[in-house]
Amino acid sequence: MIIRLCHSITFALMKKLTLLLLRQLVFWLLLFDFTRLVFLVYYSGLLSVEGVRFSEVLSVFVHAFKLDLATACYFMAIPFLILMVQSFKSAGWLNLINKLYTGFMVFVYTLSAAAEMGIYAEWKTKLTYKVVKYLSNPSEIYNSAETLTFFLLLFLFIFMCGLAIFAYLRWFYRDYTGEKVPLWHSLVFAVLFPPLLFAGLRGGVQQIPINQSQSYFSDHNILNLAAVNNAFNLYISIFENLGNMKESPFLYMDDRRAADIMKDLFSVKKDTTIRVLNSRRPNVVILIMESWSADLISELGGEPGITPHFSKLAKEGILFTSIYASGSRSEQGMACIFGGFPAHPISSITVQPDKFVKLPSLVRSFRGEDYSTAFYFGGQLIYGNIKSYIIYNRFSQIMEGENFPTSVPRGKLGVHDEYTLGYLVNDLDKFKQPFFASLFTLSTHSPWDQPFAKPLKWGGNEQEYINAAYYTDHCLGEFFEKARQKSWYSNTLFIIVADHSHNSYRNWNPESKEYHKVPLLFYGDVIKQEFRGTAWTKLGNQQDIAATLLAQLDLPHQVFKYSKDLMNPYSGEFAYYSTEDGAGWLHDNSYYTFETHPYMGYKWSYFNPPSDSTRIIKEANAYLQTVFGNYLKD
Repeated sequence: MIIRLCHSITFALMKKLTLLLLRQLVFWLLLFDFTRLVFLVYYSGLLSVEGVRFSEVLSVFVHAFKLDLATACYFMAIPFLILMVQSFKSAGWLNLINKLYTGFMVFVYTLSAAAEMGIYAEWKTKLTYKVVKYLSNPSEIYNSAETLTFFLLLFLFIFMCGLAIFAYLRWFYRDYTGEKVPLWHSLVFAVLFPPLLFAGLRGGVQQIPINQSQSYFSDHNILNLAAVNNAFNLYISIFENLGNMKESPFLYMDDRRAADIMKDLFSVKKDTTIRVLNSRRPNVVILIMESWSADLISELGGEPGITPHFSKLAKEGILFTSIYASGSRSEQGMACIFGGFPAHPISSITVQPDKFVKLPSLVRSFRGEDYSTAFYFGGQLIYGNIKSYIIYNRFSQIMEGENFPTSVPRGKLGVHDEYTLGYLVNDLDKFKQPFFASLFTLSTHSPWDQPFAKPLKWGGNEQEYINAAYYTDHCLGEFFEKARQKSWYSNTLFIIVADHSHNSYRNWNPESKEYHKVPLLFYGDVIKQEFRGTAWTKLGNQQDIAATLLAQLDLPHQVFKYSKDLMNPYSGEFAYYSTEDGAGWLHDNSYYTFETHPYMGYKWSYFNPPSDSTRIIKEANAYLQTVFGNYLKD
């Protein structure tokens, strides 16, 4: 009887502590939606102009929930710690600390919501790290805003903040009265809830933590931005740019001098191109190969036998033999390929929606020519915030892991390459021509659980990697075998390119050019006969795909200012890649890397010293300074 009574008391106390936490968690979720509703009402006129349906507006709240929950779990860390301490030892003053903490967070969050309403009309973005810099000049903020608008936003801030604090104290918060509890009960509370909060703040137990991509769902970017939690987005923006709040760490010369050097690099004596296609409006399919190093390709100096099907394709296509990935992460590769924007150290532009919206878009170029568009991936596109970038680029159809039938076999990362490629080759039958489609493979990424034999018994520490590449290459062969039977095949240009490279069985220095070299192949019946089976040796990067492809189709490409036409005989012979704290630079036969260390200063690592080192060094410095400067500016 006594034992049952103790259990009953313990359960009641556990329930009380849990309810105290849940009430505060629910408060934050409702506050997030309340400020979101105010934003949508504030811009209801713009929603009407864009033709947004009411059902789409309601979808904002559905797609916002997971990111809101993760943010609320972050906010609940302090209240949990307070309750945990109180469960061990009653301390009434901690109730006051809890209320003061929540009041402060409400103040900050509602201020961010009001500020976001103020900046959206002009910038069309969410609140970012830039506001931290602007807050040091409050008079400038006041002077740059219309008086009526300023006081309206001030009123909305006071209204949201006051109402939220009143509601919190009136209906959600309850003091912990400090009933004495057994020690073991406090220990259970202290051990049980941290894992739940941790799972909540990372968006679940999945491999990839939650990010802004979770809330993207619409062609109307205003709805996507409304769905993204203000606090979460601001935290990511500040975190990604914390070291650059004052100035870029890559300043080597006057910006005007850097601009002149960049102009010289990209200038051409004649704006022309070598026409290699027999169609001006072909279908285009870009196959982005996860982590494919040039060392996988025998024609690029790799050991034979790893990718035999790619080698067969190379004998009938145009193989670019001097292409380098400008970054080392997938999200950087996406910005290079679709936005023509080079990767850079420290951060990625695709992680920050306020920045990537200002990039040009290869997808939008094709949509402007009435192409239907699609993007396929067997995994989770929230990795590196790729999903938000892909949705913003307005692919007509997006297929990721969760969109494939549950019956489709998959590994730890998602659907295996043979199935995603199989779906794409069949689905292309349904697309209106001409189409622009892209597929991102995943099987050449650890944990190497592809459903296929592993015949390569060499490779040392990268044996699993080369066997995964062997599998994906096999899938590539099957894809083209099926594609050749399709009616659209004869008018389709296939582009095969890596998102970035990977450590190979040769274990190159990560700063070396060999480490960053990747395959790029143009293939298909639309290539003129005389160019099939040729090798193109011009130095370049993935960001050069945009200008090269659009030039072949007689479409403007000048907006892609970091992209050069590889088919133009007059375009420059140079390539760039970023390292952790610097860059690598190749120009003609010269090549070197450099890094900027906060405490060690400027370090040069020559692999092939140029004869005119001063000029080449200035080119590299100007390139990195300009790219990173544009990243900060944008």
